[in-house]
Amino acid sequence: MDYLLLDFFKILVPISIFYVWVPRQDNIRKEFQDYNYPDWLRDLTGIFKLTFAVMLFSGNDELVLLASAGLVILMLGAFGTHMRVKNGPRWFMPSLSQIIMNGYIFYMTY
Repeated sequence: MDYLLLDFFKILVPISIFYVWVPRQDNIRKEFQDYNYPDWLRDLTGIFKLTFAVMLFSGNDELVLLASAGLVILMLGAFGTHMRVKNGPRWFMPSLSQIIMNGYIFYMTY
């Protein structure tokens, strides 16, 4: 059961990241503008998130550990931003769920 959940998360996490960062790119642009973050930070964040998402499909445990840890760090930043601007659960729950799923991936892979 544990490995079934691990495999499920290793599929769900990249799909959800791609869904947010590729077809919904305009929403991401607006969010980063609303939070007064520079364009280069948005672009760098997107590059890291998409790269880490692809790395989760790797059969190499070291790459999976790096990817899941990197995504936890990025999602902690997103969660912190939503807390700083006092957004409601609708805004911070996605980053919190990503922290939990990627933390589980890291734990089970380690």
